[in-house]
Amino acid sequence: MIERIRTVRQVRQYTDEKIPDDVVKQLLRVAQWTGSARNAQPWHFVVVTDKDQLRKISRLRALINWLAAAPLGIAIVLDGENPMFESYDEGRVTERILIAAHALGFGGGVAWFGDDTHQAEAKRILGIPAERTARSIVMIGRPVSAKDPRPNAFRGGRRALSEIVSYERYSK
Repeated sequence: MIERIRTVRQVRQYTDEKIPDDVVKQLLRVAQWTGSARNAQPWHFVVVTDKDQLRKISRLRALINWLAAAPLGIAIVLDGENPMFESYDEGRVTERILIAAHALGFGGGVAWFGDDTHQAEAKRILGIPAERTARSIVMIGRPVSAKDPRPNAFRGGRRALSEIVSYERYSK
């Protein structure tokens, strides 16, 4: 299990294979049972498979144009009542969906809509009320590659533990 979690990667290239309904249901059940601050469960999930909607969202910003090719998106909508806790909860549920997708043999990637203007447009496209918070969508599909297809891709790999870990007190 540890190896499975360690090998989750951001995937931005997918086949056009449809995600089976039972897989979608499993991902949503994982999201449903993800812990949240004060057990508030401040979320609602919008399942998006419509290619036209995905294309519109992908045009919000050049850095998220890759999401148009994914067969499934799960937009995370938050209540907007407690931004600090909800930011934490959003990250937590996002990671759980990505891990679950990986465990089921699929890949996933997170796309942030962008600034306030982009977020407002994404909410309009998805019919999300203006007073709700919606910053991201988790894309799911059968991975073609984990290589970042964007022209400005960042290098992969990880820094050594000795560079990022201190014991008892911070030291660099």
